[in-house]
Formats: sequence, structure tokens, C-alpha cells
Amino acid sequence: MTDIIPASKIEHKIVVIRDQSVILDRDLAELYEVKAIALRQQVKRNNDRFPEDFMFQITNKEAELLVSQNVIPSKRSLGGYLPYAFTENGVAMLSSVLNSDKAIQVNIQIMRVFTRFKRMYFAYDELKKMILELEQRQRDDKRALSDEIKELSQILFLEVNRLEKLMKPRKQIGFKP
Repeated sequence: MTDIIPASKIEHKIVVIRDQSVILDRDLAELYEVKAIALRQQVKRNNDRFPEDFMFQITNKEAELLVSQNVIPSKRSLGGYLPYAFTENGVAMLSSVLNSDKAIQVNIQIMRVFTRFKRMYFAYDELKKMILELEQRQRDDKRALSDEIKELSQILFLEVNRLEKLMKPRKQIGFKP
């Protein structure tokens, strides 16, 4: 089975807002090959299908952050409105609102990319946890090594003092001519 849209194109559309992986409405419209306004109208007509955890409108501050991260070229490119961000569940719900064959096929691809992202995120999270554990062990090992070096230094210092006392020239005992 060949993909209608390369997975990499979909991956580049996924952004993280409010600690959620989302796709903006304008990017979804591009993927579905519909106008963004038509997508938003369909969503508004079926507003009860899109609770806050499926879709939310981004704030001005979030829009500015997206501009600063080069996710969107400028706030002007948003067309005077703040876009809606669709979570994975919201994208799944879009398939029931947009009934074209193309929308269904694109939706399947998007869902697969989201699933792959989740797997990568969990792998990243697990890797991050392992790295933190290694760093902690390394710090612990450094502390233990540092303690051993201090202890050895003290022993060496005491031994050097003892040897210095032994090596001091002694007063000669016996007959002096």
C-alpha cells in the first residue's frame, strides 16, 4: 500500500502545545486538501464532537511561541484568527466530520504517524531516565572515588611523616674523638 502523503510531511506538521502533540487546523486542511475555513466550519457545525481534550484554540502567547520556533512564519500568516490545535483524538474525530475518501486515507496516515510519535516519545522518555540514572551513579562513583582519594591522601601524609621521623639524622652515640 502506498501512502498518499509522505510520513515526513505529516511529522513536520506535529507540534507540541500544552504538553500535547497536536496538528494545527491550517496544516490539517493542507493535508486533507481542503480550505482551512471549510475545515473550521465543519468543526463548528459538529462542535459537540470536539471537547477541549480533542481540540482547543491556541492563545496569543502560544502563537508567538510558534512564530519564534519557526513553526509558522508570522502571526499574519494565521489570517487574523488564532488556529485550532487538534490532538490525536481530535484528528480521529475529524474523520467522522470530513467524509471524503481522501480525508479517510489521510486520516489513517496521520493516526499512524501519531502512534509512531508516541512510541518514539516513550522510548525517548525511557532513554532519558536511563541517562539520568547513569549520571547519578557516576556522581555517586565520583563521590566514592573522591572519599577514597582523601583517605589515601591522609594515609600517605601520615606515612610520609612517619618516614621523615625515621630518616632524621640522629645524634651520634658513643665515643667522639
